[in-house]
Amino acid sequence: MQPEIGMNGTGQRSLTETGTANAAPAIWGDSLASIRPSEWLLVLFFLYTAVLAFRFELTPSQRFVSYGAPVAVWALGCAASASGRKSLDIARDWAPAPLVLLAYWQMGWFTAPHTLIGLETTWLQWDRVLLHNWSLRSAIESQGRLVPSILELAYSLLYSIPPLSIAALYLYRRRRRVDEFLFPYLLSTLLVYALLPVFPSASPRIEFPQLDLPSVDTVFRRFNLWVLSWGDIHTGVFPSGHVATAFSCALSMRYALPEKPWVGRLLLAMAVLITTATVYGRYHYAVDGAASILVSFVAIGISRRISRG
Repeated sequence: MQPEIGMNGTGQRSLTETGTANAAPAIWGDSLASIRPSEWLLVLFFLYTAVLAFRFELTPSQRFVSYGAPVAVWALGCAASASGRKSLDIARDWAPAPLVLLAYWQMGWFTAPHTLIGLETTWLQWDRVLLHNWSLRSAIESQGRLVPSILELAYSLLYSIPPLSIAALYLYRRRRRVDEFLFPYLLSTLLVYALLPVFPSASPRIEFPQLDLPSVDTVFRRFNLWVLSWGDIHTGVFPSGHVATAFSCALSMRYALPEKPWVGRLLLAMAVLITTATVYGRYHYAVDGAASILVSFVAIGISRRISRG
């Protein structure tokens, strides 16, 4: 009787063939284990946008980005782990900052019919109570351009907050905690982004032009309006991506760098300023910010439970 294929003369599988048979599962398992938790969040989000890309009419370049983004995140994680090169490992720390911007802009590709007009009218009435009945706008403008300028400046600095937060961890030699910051930050922010196509809505400055606008104009407001004119999306404003980014960074830094509480407190103050600016400047409804704050606290709770488990 001839020996079976893959057996040696004694009927035993050769060591070489056994190693080859086990190599593929081992390599695949190692590649999965090399991906950081924060990178898994990015991969899952970009897989979500890849699925959405099948349902919407996109340009070839938009489809290429949608299908290639999860592969690129996975490839960077695997390459950094396999090579052991510090430069690639550092790139993993910083890559989420621009990728979050890409994730936000992607949401602009998936515009659904505007269906929340009735709700927006209710949200507007709530805002008018806050701005007029409770005198928020008059309090902000009581010192002339000072407070409106501070609010608009904080709003314009929003997307510098994530990279500056990472830089703070580097500065205090806590680079090993970068993922402790990135995971809750990305969990909150990407969850809010994923919800935007589910609640197609428009900014109050667009849906209700000339209503309740600030009576004080500043150079920072003009700058923000210019940025929004070319860099904003029109998929939806509920929940607020700006508020989610600000609060998730502040709350995440509290746990990633507890020995330097002033950093988290500064970021929390910035988050409050940004949230106030979104309502005062009519970039968002107050309910948009409230929903994002809730999501941020839930994300922090989930992250803490996972880390303790």
